[in-house]
Amino acid sequence: MDIQTVAIGFAVMLALLLLSLPVAAVMTITGVVGGLMLYGMPLVNSMGSVVWGVLNDNLMTAVPLFILLGEILLRSGIADQMYEALSLWMGRLPGGLLHSNIGASALFAATSGSSVAAAATISTVSLPALTSRGYPVRRSLGSLAAGGTLGILIPPSVNLLIYGSLAGESVSRLFIAGIIPGLLLTAFFSLYILIEARMFPGHEIEMPRVGWSDRFGSLRHLFGPLVIFGIITGSIYTGFATPTESAALGVVGSLAIVVSRGKLSVAFLHQCFVNTARTSGMILLIITGAFMLNVTLSLGGVAQAATSWVASLGLPPTGLLIALIVFYIVLGMFMDVLSMMVLTIPVALPIVKDAGIDPIWFGIFIILMCELGLITPPVGMNLYVVHGVRADRGPFRDVALGAVPYVGLMIVFVLILIAFPGLVTWLPNQMSN
Repeated sequence: MDIQTVAIGFAVMLALLLLSLPVAAVMTITGVVGGLMLYGMPLVNSMGSVVWGVLNDNLMTAVPLFILLGEILLRSGIADQMYEALSLWMGRLPGGLLHSNIGASALFAATSGSSVAAAATISTVSLPALTSRGYPVRRSLGSLAAGGTLGILIPPSVNLLIYGSLAGESVSRLFIAGIIPGLLLTAFFSLYILIEARMFPGHEIEMPRVGWSDRFGSLRHLFGPLVIFGIITGSIYTGFATPTESAALGVVGSLAIVVSRGKLSVAFLHQCFVNTARTSGMILLIITGAFMLNVTLSLGGVAQAATSWVASLGLPPTGLLIALIVFYIVLGMFMDVLSMMVLTIPVALPIVKDAGIDPIWFGIFIILMCELGLITPPVGMNLYVVHGVRADRGPFRDVALGAVPYVGLMIVFVLILIAFPGLVTWLPNQMSN
């Protein structure tokens, strides 16, 4: 397959996407029609067995299970109490409740695995308190949009699960690899809020002083999410359970929390199951379309041609990664996270492997690039989610401009990971040992 054919194919895909066709349909149409035109019916006939082999993998069962886990915790009201508990501990720091936004987003991310769910849930809980205490609007909205991005980095992460499936890498090691970067990025965000509040005070109303007994008493509201996180990551790290089995354990644990709160009902389960089915169907359709397209790309040798072309440029690994940062920032402005992953990983992964870059490390790099896409307009999903929760319906530029500093922070953070790759690889290597 020559470069002109590839360029025409991607131009057709972009045109179909601009016509608002579903991403899954665009990839399927491009893969099937392109395969028919270039290689005939035998290739199209082979797509069925490839797709069946992928979707019949036990690993794919983890996708709806992790989504169900997030739905259960989302509908149980745990986020409200979690945010209140963190506010008692962080509310009097410089920056106040903005630290609670980041902390609650990180903790919710450690159980839900969804950035959009984290952004929507924490925004709904926190915005009334932030508004009533006079916090600057842009700072509030920016911290919520950025905090929500932690949902696809801190395990469990549906996006890491999809990367593992597309790249043929261990999902267990990917989950463990996301822990240290996720915690460091959380601390990075909070440090920025602290410095900004010291340099440019917002004059918001401070939280009232609270006794230590109340603070320690509030920790019981954090117990449930931490137990779920411990069950999932602990069972994977020790080898007690596979990612799919750990997802099932997480669902059982979350149901136990709901029962203890007295909120389990048929209506509750119906809502969780329906929303899980909708989200899972959307994700699995996109994965199916991606693999049908990848059959055509693989037979055409697109990845090999791209690898040879990049190798001919003579870029060192660091230069290649910086070029990919620019590429993904631009791509993230116009494409949603899942589409960006399934379209680029099959081509980008052979290139970085050829450059000697660890594919586990590259998985975390891809996730961070996806996080950037979530808060860069015009298609930054978290920006729209947080803006949609606002009660005053102010201008969209408030949340867009509020997220700009966090875009810069995340780029700096990626450069730190490039300089110190052990921050990603050390923990999964200990797991292997």
